Amino acid sequence: MVSFVGCWLAALLLPLSGASADEFRTPSISAMRVEWRSALEQLRQEVNAHPAVVPNFSFASQRRVPAYDPRATPALVQLNAVTSPIFPGITRSPIPVLLPFDTASYLEARQGGAPDGAPVSRYQADFRAVDFFDAGASGYDAVFSLVSGAGDGMPQRTFVKPVEVQISGSLLVYDLADRLAGRGEPVKALAAQFPDMRRFIREGYVRYAFTRFGIPYVVSIQCIDTVARPKSLACREAYPVAERFLKALRVAGGLPSRPRSDIAADLAERPAELSPNFTYRPSGDIVANSGGRRQGGHPDFTVYSQIRFPLDKAPAFAHSQSYPKHGRVDEYPWQDNFCEARSFEVGQCASGFGHQGQDIRPGACPMGSADGCDPRRQAVVAVRDSIVIRSPQQQAATLQVNTRTEHIRFRYMHMNPSAMDADGLLNGRRVAEGETIGVVSNYLDHPNGTTRHLHFDVQVFTRDGWIWVNPYTTLVTAYERLIRGRGREIGPETAAVASVAHADPNDVAHHIDTQEGGGN
Repeated sequence: MVSFVGCWLAALLLPLSGASADEFRTPSISAMRVEWRSALEQLRQEVNAHPAVVPNFSFASQRRVPAYDPRATPALVQLNAVTSPIFPGITRSPIPVLLPFDTASYLEARQGGAPDGAPVSRYQADFRAVDFFDAGASGYDAVFSLVSGAGDGMPQRTFVKPVEVQISGSLLVYDLADRLAGRGEPVKALAAQFPDMRRFIREGYVRYAFTRFGIPYVVSIQCIDTVARPKSLACREAYPVAERFLKALRVAGGLPSRPRSDIAADLAERPAELSPNFTYRPSGDIVANSGGRRQGGHPDFTVYSQIRFPLDKAPAFAHSQSYPKHGRVDEYPWQDNFCEARSFEVGQCASGFGHQGQDIRPGACPMGSADGCDPRRQAVVAVRDSIVIRSPQQQAATLQVNTRTEHIRFRYMHMNPSAMDADGLLNGRRVAEGETIGVVSNYLDHPNGTTRHLHFDVQVFTRDGWIWVNPYTTLVTAYERLIRGRGREIGPETAAVASVAHADPNDVAHHIDTQEGGGN
């Protein structure tokens, strides 16, 4: 019996210890293998359709050089030389860059005497010059827009304002326990060009996911999955825009690199010394009855990235701003609110809807503060060296990291858009970890639209595109580094473990017998 009780205790403690303060883990990430021969063959076909530019490309490689040596793919080097002035940094991509840009037509026009200042939109299916382009060691991301009246067959009401189309391709794919992964329907109009394509609506975007050259790519447009509204783009209205974009995709650049290995999950780094006062409730432990459709939270003990905490100074408090428990949002313990009830789609939440991120409130200025602390000017900082994704007037600012080991995004909300515009926090700006990018504010559609706090969320790249994941555990570890002390997890799980761990073995055995006997 004692042996059985010991096994039962171990089984009970195991899942809880996996969710304990000592068991936060880094993400598991799969590395894809690029089929560069297929990419070169597609490029060859695209070039051969324009005989005048065929001499500009050499598809014969030098022998006895590694596959990742540029001399092994001279046609790609020549291609990048043409496209780099339009898409700076394209050579950094270790995967084939697919864009709605017809390089062969562009080069043919240049050889025919077309002026340097000719609109680039004529070579990219009427999409205007790229709004955002970033290539890095994991892949690339780009944002294009289509304006009112651009192209035949486009419903005019769609273009009340430019429609932004995003495309991402990644060598790294985050391995999520994702109940919605892989869903979608084929697109008949594109089946010949993209045999494995899936179209689906998820987390506020219509998405087109496909695999090409062994790499996952996703094209997406933000929309609402309902009937058309005066100022909102319905997802069905976005279909023809996305299909125009997809039909125009060509190989635009990229260079082979050394093969990458999968990245296994590991224990996350945490401070060894305990904090005297920082406490937090477990991930997924949201305020009772605050979840969508009365569902609970989403426990996620993954530290998705080792980041700098997004507020400049401690103390800071992670709490719900919509369901304040006991009316206090400026004290410990912290509490998760990723799956709190909202109208936003969040596939990681059981209800299918949630908050998407975590609310964070700065502490009050200390009495007699000597550093000039202004309670309305508390700084928000960049969590990593990153690049900004944000168009003018947008309410959200997104920072993206694209390295050999990460392809991840961090989004900030409720800072004033006019202030962000004035500060140049716009597409393509590079920011350094710890750099001030704004102040904690209360903007939501208009000034004073919400309480004064920062909404912070995290997205990772998957075969379904960019998916929101729970940032709570990532923020806990970031805060621990800021205050140089490990927090203490408190909550019902901790209490349950303590009560069982200190129970008399005979009492535990009686409990097991009662449960297995089918009693009430």
